Amino acid sequence: MPEMVATRDGFGQELVELARENKKIIVVSADLEDATRAEFFKKAYPDRFFSVGIAEQDMVGTACGLAKQGFIAVVNSFAVFLTNRAYDMIRLDVCYNHCNVKIVCSHAGLTVGEDGASAQSLEDLALMRVLPNLKVICPVDTIEAKKATRAMIALDGPVFMRTSRAALPVLTRPEDPFEIGRANVIRDGKDATVFGVGIMVSEALKAAEILEKENISIQVVNMHTIKPIDQQAVIDAAQKTGAIVSAEEHQIHGGLGSAIAEVLVQNAPVPMEMVAVKDSFGESGSPQELLKAYHLKDVDIVKAVKNVIKRK
Repeated sequence: MPEMVATRDGFGQELVELARENKKIIVVSADLEDATRAEFFKKAYPDRFFSVGIAEQDMVGTACGLAKQGFIAVVNSFAVFLTNRAYDMIRLDVCYNHCNVKIVCSHAGLTVGEDGASAQSLEDLALMRVLPNLKVICPVDTIEAKKATRAMIALDGPVFMRTSRAALPVLTRPEDPFEIGRANVIRDGKDATVFGVGIMVSEALKAAEILEKENISIQVVNMHTIKPIDQQAVIDAAQKTGAIVSAEEHQIHGGLGSAIAEVLVQNAPVPMEMVAVKDSFGESGSPQELLKAYHLKDVDIVKAVKNVIKRK
């Protein structure tokens, strides 16, 4: 069994390390730093931590002002609060002005669990990826979350990163490469390719084991960056395997599947299936119960792979 750690922990730990190296890093919070793990930074560097209370719009505006003064501003909250309540400020203050603000949202997807539909953000990737100038990242595990945190801080400009509340399997190694906009093939195969993001990468790997017993070989790709999408990785997979499946803990509309489909239809049209939440809200339950109820498990990827291979 792989080690299980939430990606929010990797973000919080790496941010503290980076702050030791760079005094320009500051954090602005809206009263949820304990849950997002920005509290690690707060404890280490209280003089560079600013709380605005439960006021996500003010948090984003304040961060933009500080960014304009030369700081690298990190804002944090639950995905459902920050991407919805402060959308106008993210759009105009951050993206339009190309402010050096890093938007880190935890508690995204169904794996928020028992908090239920009102706290389960299933639309955040779609909302964020349509905004000009904004890069969108969802690390697969806590090791990759550390690398993504370091990469986004080094980048000049707006970045959105989605992190998990639930503990996710550690699939990568510290020495594995990470580059924003460059997907990683983590299992080779020839019959179909599954592009996964976040927790769905581990489900895709389990699906690959099931399919291997039936002599079906699938390639699994960790598509940690939704924007800019790795177009070449999508084209290469289409040409190599001739069948694509996307898997995401997100609405079927506007997320990873839609981004991949946009690349395919313009460059390498092949059959494609999407494993995602089918246009509905979530509900209260344990993470694993919800993944099963909303058909986001390995068996659902197996079904999608078999369907897409039939369509070749």
